[in-house]
Amino acid sequence: MGEYRPTSLVEEGFIHCSQPKQILHIANSFYRGVPDLMLLWIDPQHVRAEIRWEAVLGDDFPHIYGPLNLDAVISVKEFVPDANGVYHTVPDIS
Repeated sequence: MGEYRPTSLVEEGFIHCSQPKQILHIANSFYRGVPDLMLLWIDPQHVRAEIRWEAVLGDDFPHIYGPLNLDAVISVKEFVPDANGVYHTVPDIS
């Protein structure tokens, strides 16, 4: 369909995103043990919807206020935890 519309867009009005340095903390805090996660690397210059940087728990997170157009996604990577469900490394963008 050319757009990504996760549940959070309907329920909260935006798509949660993270900066690369925030990924492991967020993954282990909210997605620990969740199977089959995919990490989307996004080029913010190509996102058509508004991106707002909003403070959450003392850090700024990018939130996309609208569907994510798929041509802004530059890479999709499997995001695999260890046997205990813990994420240790972030896959490369390439």
